[in-house]
Amino acid sequence: NQELSPGRKLHSFMIVTGYLSSPVSATSLINMYSKCNSVADAVSVFNSSTDVHNVFVYNSIIAGLTANDLPAQAFEFYCRMRSFGVAPDKFTLPCVIKACSNVADLKSIHGLLFKLELGLDLFIGSALIHSYLKFELMNDALQVFEKLPIIDDIVLWNAMINGYVQIGDFDKALLIYIRMAETGLVPNRFTITGVLSALALAGELCNGKSVHAFTVKTGFESGLAVLNALIDMYGKCRQLSDASMVFENMIEKDMYSWNSIISVHEQCGDHDGTLRLLKQMFISGFQPDIVTVTAALPACSHLAALMHGREVHGYMITSGLDKVGNTYTVNAIMDMYAKCGSMREARLVFDRMRNKDAASWNIMVMGYGLHGHGNEALELFSRMCQSGLKPDEISFVGALVACSHAGFVIKGKELLEEMEPKYGVAPAIEHYACVIDMLGRAGQLVEAFELISNMSIEPNQVVWRAFLSSCRIHGNADLAEVAARRVLEVGSDHCGNYVLMSNIYGAAGRYEEVAELRHTMRQQDVKKSPGCSWIELSDGMHVFLNADRGHPEENGVYDWLDSLTACLRGRGHVVDVLESCF
Repeated sequence: NQELSPGRKLHSFMIVTGYLSSPVSATSLINMYSKCNSVADAVSVFNSSTDVHNVFVYNSIIAGLTANDLPAQAFEFYCRMRSFGVAPDKFTLPCVIKACSNVADLKSIHGLLFKLELGLDLFIGSALIHSYLKFELMNDALQVFEKLPIIDDIVLWNAMINGYVQIGDFDKALLIYIRMAETGLVPNRFTITGVLSALALAGELCNGKSVHAFTVKTGFESGLAVLNALIDMYGKCRQLSDASMVFENMIEKDMYSWNSIISVHEQCGDHDGTLRLLKQMFISGFQPDIVTVTAALPACSHLAALMHGREVHGYMITSGLDKVGNTYTVNAIMDMYAKCGSMREARLVFDRMRNKDAASWNIMVMGYGLHGHGNEALELFSRMCQSGLKPDEISFVGALVACSHAGFVIKGKELLEEMEPKYGVAPAIEHYACVIDMLGRAGQLVEAFELISNMSIEPNQVVWRAFLSSCRIHGNADLAEVAARRVLEVGSDHCGNYVLMSNIYGAAGRYEEVAELRHTMRQQDVKKSPGCSWIELSDGMHVFLNADRGHPEENGVYDWLDSLTACLRGRGHVVDVLESCF
């Protein structure tokens, strides 16, 4: 307001002296008020002007309203202008084009260009392209782009690249970039980030590395936005080490940098690394936002890191993030508790949810099912159906898993039979695998084998491995041989199949077959994956491999192991030598 004071005095002087009657004076005042964000004064000057039907006066008010983000009012003045018969010129149309709030108005203005024979200069063309991109009309934008004369405006090239990225047409985004390079126009950091986004989403690692090399050569690598885009590109191409290298070499990091690298670690399956980075983020003085916790919660789920999961949830509550999170975020919290085995806390979150979607119900049904709470799982499945939500394929997997783990054989078979006729969900291979596992756990191996033989879908290795595992539990070597052959026929050389068969043969005293299996494994170079376990402590996750000698506490660990083994032997437990040594 203080800056406007001299302007208002000049305005008063112009009124007294009669200068306001001049269109030039009115235009100058409208421009002044518009640039000072005093829109009401600008409109007042327009309305009091003696020559309001002058195109220059209209141009100034339309431009001022557009610049102040009032497109509807700007378009209204354009309509008034046309109704009074004032013809727009090439300075009117760029602002009017920006003010268009729908496609019909935009195309009408575009058509007017030809009617008025104004031609397509860079300013009008640029406005049309940006507006078409706003409505994601890439073909229209490209047509205008192609008709423009020599384009030396880097902003337009960047707009076209980002427009194609936004609609998922990465190949065309890269073609525009190549065309731009051929014109000799030097890309800027916005070009680089746009191209990297296209390469990231297209999974073009080789070209991504070429762009990275270009950024180093041209000095763009020092830009924060470019470095963040590089992390994102390497992450989407599953190149964790390259993404980490870019992050570690950054002199300056922002919130986006931390969120990007945390998300990359989670996407690449480095769940322990995700939680370590979350801790480093806190130490560096950055407060996690909703994006951060949405990436961190799945890491807690995969590691069953309940303590860390509770800390993340607690942080969300104290920081108010629990109020800004959507259903997806709440589902992630619930999923974390369920996978960590804390169904009580998962249920508390579930019961407090206002807007439950199918995923919310599925998480709870699956969680109860996996942890042996069959009654609770089926009760929630029933409530889901009654709530009006239609159960999907995942819902039935959860319900069938519950039946399998709780031994509800009759209910499980009933659900499989009702899936398609009652709920319209065709049984998939996962549903058959659950029922076969259920029958196998119950010792009904013959019925399980008959179901496999009569399935409407070709059984895959998951089905046969579930059956093979059941044969091992119940010591049925004959059916196990059939299952093992079928597993290998469908193309699985997984070491676990050989281990299962070896244990079955060993339990049946068929040691020659055990030796043959080992010989086959050596011939086919099948390696047994080492056993792996982990434990959550306050300083992070501690991972152990079979015969691991690399842990700093190895002496204490092996002392405890020897003590436990001696205790077991003292109580009469006989170690299965074949199983432990295979």
